[in-house]
Amino acid sequence: MTATPDFDVLVVGGGPAGLATAIRAAQHGLGVGLLEPKSSPIDKACGEGLMPSALERLVELGIDPDALPGHEFRGIRYCDAVDADLSAQADFPGGVGRGVRRVVLHERLSDRLQELDVARIPRRVSTVSQDSSGVTAAGLRARYLVAADGLHSTVRDSLGLTTTKRRRSRYGIRRHFRAKPWTSRVEVHWADDAEAYVTPVGADLVGVAMLFHGQGRFDPLMQKFPRLQERLGDAEPVTRARGSGPFAQLSRRRVDGRVLLVGDAAGYVDPLTGEGVAMAVDTSAAAVEAILDGVPARYENDWWRLTRRYFWLTEALYRLTRIRRVHRPMIRLLDAVPPVFRGALGLIGGR
Repeated sequence: MTATPDFDVLVVGGGPAGLATAIRAAQHGLGVGLLEPKSSPIDKACGEGLMPSALERLVELGIDPDALPGHEFRGIRYCDAVDADLSAQADFPGGVGRGVRRVVLHERLSDRLQELDVARIPRRVSTVSQDSSGVTAAGLRARYLVAADGLHSTVRDSLGLTTTKRRRSRYGIRRHFRAKPWTSRVEVHWADDAEAYVTPVGADLVGVAMLFHGQGRFDPLMQKFPRLQERLGDAEPVTRARGSGPFAQLSRRRVDGRVLLVGDAAGYVDPLTGEGVAMAVDTSAAAVEAILDGVPARYENDWWRLTRRYFWLTEALYRLTRIRRVHRPMIRLLDAVPPVFRGALGLIGGR
């Protein structure tokens, strides 16, 4: 005799992708349980820049982006790490972005989940079993399960979906400094083998996130960016360095029976375009719609349709980062032909 499901959907993982999935499912009247052993808010090393497209997606979840404490930015500025005369900048063709602390975003998503009266269950998932009518995890049963448990997804691994064909991947590290933002754009400082992303996240607070190959510590990595060091001056670091990675994670597929993968768990390349939150919300919406229609297998094609541009653009930029000194002619080109830069920002911003 088949056990009665406790929920329509179990969501594993309480980061932005999992919270967005649970919110979207609850908005459609589904019974939802969110499995996350960590208490809110959950911090993570990231650039903390929400692109215009991400802000639009938050509105769909019932969240007012203007009410999020943070700092607006109009576009992107690329800088050489050493040469003060080498830079290019452009604004998003429509809308603005917003720098928001990861913990602030997580708190607001968690509050929205509570407003919808979604059950938050502090349990860890190690294995998943399923049959023709439901899925069981952490002692609970649901008609479907959505795995949103991040880059190193336990659910993906337990189902044998993680591919072993992993290329050399990058790592990230982030820290905040007490400093008044000196620009209305996110600054990307390019060195030969690393980038530093400077995001305004408050009236007197900036975040510095670095992407690099191999292991690294924050202070030695900062030596690669003398222009940024000069700009920060004696600004006080107000958070400890927090790392993440390796980022490149691939999945054989996004659907396994009644289990669907969203966000980073479904596959990821690199965070250099800053599209993680928008992509997480988009894929979570597609997963919920497939569940509502009773055709979870459709989500595989929907996922590819939604993420194709991200993978194409990120892969192209990632390959550029592997070529030493290529960023200098790239910056010169973007500075000389502004429409090219604005067009690229239109792709990154989701417009």
